[in-house]
Amino acid sequence: MNSYAALCDDFGVSTYVHSKLEMPTSRETVLHFFETVQKAFPKMTDFEKRGDNDYLLEEERDSGSYRWTSLDLRRLCCGYVNPPSLDDADAHNERILEIAPYHLDLTSLQTDSMDVLYYFDFTYQGNHDEVVAEAFATGTPLEGFTQIPAARVLHYQPTLTLSLDESCQLQCRLSIETRTNAFQVRTNNFPEAPITVYFTLRQFWGKQPFKTYVESYHHQRRILDELTSTYVVPHIIHPLAKAIAAKQ
Repeated sequence: MNSYAALCDDFGVSTYVHSKLEMPTSRETVLHFFETVQKAFPKMTDFEKRGDNDYLLEEERDSGSYRWTSLDLRRLCCGYVNPPSLDDADAHNERILEIAPYHLDLTSLQTDSMDVLYYFDFTYQGNHDEVVAEAFATGTPLEGFTQIPAARVLHYQPTLTLSLDESCQLQCRLSIETRTNAFQVRTNNFPEAPITVYFTLRQFWGKQPFKTYVESYHHQRRILDELTSTYVVPHIIHPLAKAIAAKQ
């Protein structure tokens, strides 16, 4: 199993290619692209059109581990949910990035940026924002606000974006997404839902040193993994998991 699966309830590796121009939308082009993806990964059998120019092909979700690929008006997306290993996720994402330029006429000129990201889901039945605040605001100047008499935390979703080079062409973004609303806090009725930690490495295109999407993916995934193991896991994942465990 990959080393991150044991740290959370669900873990995923995803890739997003953002285009400055609209993607091809003709029926023949779209179907030919997804049929080629299916030939590479025969278990990807569930195809659906989710909206105008928004398509998804994925494996059965029942096992909890599945590949997916989607295409919308200005994005090519792919990923692996709960991959058996990071190598398996790489094999899927790299193959999609190899196929796409030939079938979707993707070029460097039209590419705005490419994201490679990890996400960690923590299933929690309670006030998401409150537990996130306890994990990350305790011991900071913000802690005093959480101690105001009768106050209850309604929104706490920390986000941080950093430049990793002088030109700001390579950036990383950490964000935490909660799914609690004011009605749930008011009624004290909380459904079981995931708190998600996203860690994204974005390479802006145009001045990047990479000739292909696959080359950039290798570079981004390596840095993403280094930063995740060094900073995200000890300083974000572990404190959040500890705060959730203390509530249950």
